[in-house]
Amino acid sequence: MSPLTSSARRIPFALVLLATGIPMFMATLDNLVMTNALPVLHQDLGASVEELQWFINAYTLVFASLILFAVALGDRFGRRTVFVVGITIFTLASALAAFATDPTQLIVARAIQGLGGAGIMPLSLSLLAGSVDPKRRPLAIGIWGGIAGLGVAAGPLIGGAVVEGWNWQGIFWINVPVGIIAVPLILAILPNAFGDRVPADIVGVLLAGLGVLGIVFGIVRGNPAGWDSAEVMGSLVAGAVLLAAFIVWELRTSAPLLPLRLFRDRSFSVANIVGFGFSFGMFGAVFILIQFLQIVQGNSPLQAAVLTTPWTMAPMVVAPLAGAFAGRIGTRNLIVAGLTLQALGLFWISLTMSVDVPYTTLLPAFIAAGIGMGLVFAPSSTAVLARIRPEDTAKASGTNSTLREIGVALGIAVLTAVFTGAGGHLTPTGYVDAAIPAVFVGASVLMATALIALLLPAGRSTHPAAPIAESSEEPAAASEPVGV
Repeated sequence: MSPLTSSARRIPFALVLLATGIPMFMATLDNLVMTNALPVLHQDLGASVEELQWFINAYTLVFASLILFAVALGDRFGRRTVFVVGITIFTLASALAAFATDPTQLIVARAIQGLGGAGIMPLSLSLLAGSVDPKRRPLAIGIWGGIAGLGVAAGPLIGGAVVEGWNWQGIFWINVPVGIIAVPLILAILPNAFGDRVPADIVGVLLAGLGVLGIVFGIVRGNPAGWDSAEVMGSLVAGAVLLAAFIVWELRTSAPLLPLRLFRDRSFSVANIVGFGFSFGMFGAVFILIQFLQIVQGNSPLQAAVLTTPWTMAPMVVAPLAGAFAGRIGTRNLIVAGLTLQALGLFWISLTMSVDVPYTTLLPAFIAAGIGMGLVFAPSSTAVLARIRPEDTAKASGTNSTLREIGVALGIAVLTAVFTGAGGHLTPTGYVDAAIPAVFVGASVLMATALIALLLPAGRSTHPAAPIAESSEEPAAASEPVGV
């Protein structure tokens, strides 16, 4: 029996779930908690549509760039240590965001939040897996996944309620007491587990992070500055060159941030394309549609959140069922069906959207999109790790989470570029005609992703349970289930 397992059995199960689950819920909540506040931020801070994008993308880009790096730092310096540092940074950044008085300050604070969030999400799961009895790990992982899914699903609803009942600063202030309570709880309860102390791939982090930033920045600036301008072309070219250099570097370095050999497996490669395309199309469309419900149709932030609950809450019911039946039906069938439902839902919205479209007309599309999201979450995580060796599960899961987050950032950037390129403005009369092609693009990306998903292996999951390495690496069944 390993020392870690022995000590883990003396830690109360409920306390381990509290210590790892509360910070993770806080971080996942911030993925979408801002969506219903965007129209309010547009008014209060005078934020442009370009700046509204960066309120979301500053968080997701930094978060995505540092997930794998945080895993490596946790292995080297202690997972609890990096986890606590991440929570502390996230909490302080939340206070900075609440004090922001202009868009630039808020964007910077959101980027710092992403830095902290990168240390929370992956290490929360690793610490959970290493702190409970092996027999109870599947139950613990299932509860952890439910908490993560609840954080994402409840984000718009909680954000809408806080903005309407308090103010937009409140969506950041609610993080502060959570962080203050979580840190001493974690230090008192969780062991400081370590992993393989390999050199940190700082060069890989910089190349990948700056490369993706260059691509997103170029897309965001395309319409305002001109697609043929030196600023935009230079940014896009620099981003592409940096990403190419990242691939070359990862092939040559002895301790790569992202082991490219993993992409030799067809299931892993296609499932990661699915994760990217899913996030690109769906969350890019969410960014457009949440503002439609408020700016055009005059709903309050809370009303808009309630109207979209058939969409955001459906995965809470469907995802566990999809995970349970994936072994019988096959992950490919569920993923293809889910992506198709999402695409059809968005196509329906793009065809029926108008200033005075009745909610009952949009409701079937919201339900279809929500069911589709639930069908993709768990099966895509299973497909990512279906043929991955246990010692590679942490890197594989982190890669999938990274690509999903990058998909969110690029989806928002591209669909907003379509919106502004079509002459869209954040006004009741200047929104709909430009939002229609943007939502149509999101639907098209999802349909294309469904076709690519047909390339997934037709077999069943080879890891029905969650394999855990003795080093308490991130378990296979626990790839980020939230899809953001």
